[in-house]
Amino acid sequence: MRITGGRFGGRMLAGPSDDRVRPTSDKVRQAIFNVLAHNDFGCGFSLEGARVIDLFAGTGAMGLEGLSRGARYCLFVDNSAESRALIRSNVEALALTGATKIWRRDATALGPLSANAGGLFDLALLDPPYRQSLLLPSFRALRDGKWLAPDAVVVAEYSVEETLPEFAGFETRDARSYGDTSIAILRVMTPMR
Repeated sequence: MRITGGRFGGRMLAGPSDDRVRPTSDKVRQAIFNVLAHNDFGCGFSLEGARVIDLFAGTGAMGLEGLSRGARYCLFVDNSAESRALIRSNVEALALTGATKIWRRDATALGPLSANAGGLFDLALLDPPYRQSLLLPSFRALRDGKWLAPDAVVVAEYSVEETLPEFAGFETRDARSYGDTSIAILRVMTPMR
């Protein structure tokens, strides 16, 4: 597993020791960030200088890819102690401690935006465990807690066997599949209801 582009392109990342954590493949991660780099999704989105929240962060590869490609800050959120240790190892290896925070929290129950979170967030990355119906409560948590900036972009990753549920306040702007992985890129509709 490695960073696929930007200033840390080619740098290796620490990965999980077993299959309890399913990192986004290098190929899919590269495809996602290429789409993000070449489309403003009708809201003027730019990764340059963006604040990113990476939910179900796992190894941190998605958020670290964002930082490598121009984002200025990333909040990693994961319930697992093993995942947070992997994220910390990867953040330290890239000397990104000052541009990141790592939180132990349930991504489906974020609560209101905390003053020390570093938000509002321009980009949310959601990669929950497949087939556990976690996307809808994660979107609700982001919306109801007011974690996202107006016109923020959200990337949701899920199994091709799943159907992306509709979310009030979000509009799908792009959808693609790569092997057994589906990706949807949504934008926050302003004002959010």
